[in-house]
Amino acid sequence: MASLSLRHIYKKYPGNVVAVKDVNLEIKDKEFIILVGPSGCGKSTLLNMLSGILPVSGGKIFFDDQDVTLMPPEKRGIGLVFQNYALYPHMTVMGNICFPLETQKVPKAERIERANEIAKLVHVDMLMNRKPSELSGGQQQRVAIARALVKNPRLLLLDEPLSNLDARLRLEMREEIRRIQQRTGVTTIFVTHDQEEALSISDRIVLMRSGILQQNDLPQRLYNEPANQFVADFLGNPPINNIPGTIQNGLFVTEDGKAEAKLPMLEGVENGRKVNFSVRSESFVLDENGPIACEVTRMYQMGKEEMAYLRMGGHDFRAYIDADAGLKAGDHVRLGLKKRGVFLFDRETGERIR
Repeated sequence: MASLSLRHIYKKYPGNVVAVKDVNLEIKDKEFIILVGPSGCGKSTLLNMLSGILPVSGGKIFFDDQDVTLMPPEKRGIGLVFQNYALYPHMTVMGNICFPLETQKVPKAERIERANEIAKLVHVDMLMNRKPSELSGGQQQRVAIARALVKNPRLLLLDEPLSNLDARLRLEMREEIRRIQQRTGVTTIFVTHDQEEALSISDRIVLMRSGILQQNDLPQRLYNEPANQFVADFLGNPPINNIPGTIQNGLFVTEDGKAEAKLPMLEGVENGRKVNFSVRSESFVLDENGPIACEVTRMYQMGKEEMAYLRMGGHDFRAYIDADAGLKAGDHVRLGLKKRGVFLFDRETGERIR
């Protein structure tokens, strides 16, 4: 097991293409970190530099206090799990799990003992004589995890490990991966583009965009205290509501000039500043004295709650409303705001103002 330290990590490709830019990150021993972001943001590139598959263009990587920046992959003590599992088709489950130990010249009896132990942990101990073609996608993924763990790695790296599974299996396997990590205590970095995976199983989330680390924090802090507009937009389902407007004489005025609201967070914001008033759908409340006047355009039944589609001036947004409120299309209502999930961002820079 190991702690990690990434110091001013860069990755540049020919043509001065920067894939990762000045990433600084500290990861504690036994932490489960999810590296998340849209396709092409640099998360897999960063993972490959950690593993040693890709050389860094600048900066230093430390495992504990050991500088591993120039160390070859096979000496780093890494366990790797790939998107496509990369199992050897001609080998049995036992053969696949044992293979890393064979390359380390571990005696056969010890190999078999360790393989059986890890197979039991990941629930493939009844499949040891099967070949990959005889396994389901979830079973293949378990075998790939067992193979990565059998050599007691200092660090476990998983690159989009669930992307080839259907929705039900994804849910099952992400919970299983978390269980295995907690049992083994191995420091783990899990790459995904799926925000739900990131929010549900991580100790900490590292969110990237265009090679730059945007925010590194606890899952709920990323959701409730986004550093900028990109973080707020990336996390949340349904997506956060963004209503563009301008600050005019202490009021928020929608971009089309058709509606205005005296919002509690506007104090001290300069007149004329272009902003996004950004609110999560669960952060509205019906309030006849609330600052937001709007019209209901559609209602969508969701059990105890309804999703209200509303319009403020010419701008549409969504809000969860208690089903007992009995709202219908055409109603005019006023909304108040909860303390959490309500933000003001600069429209040009994405900087969070409130």
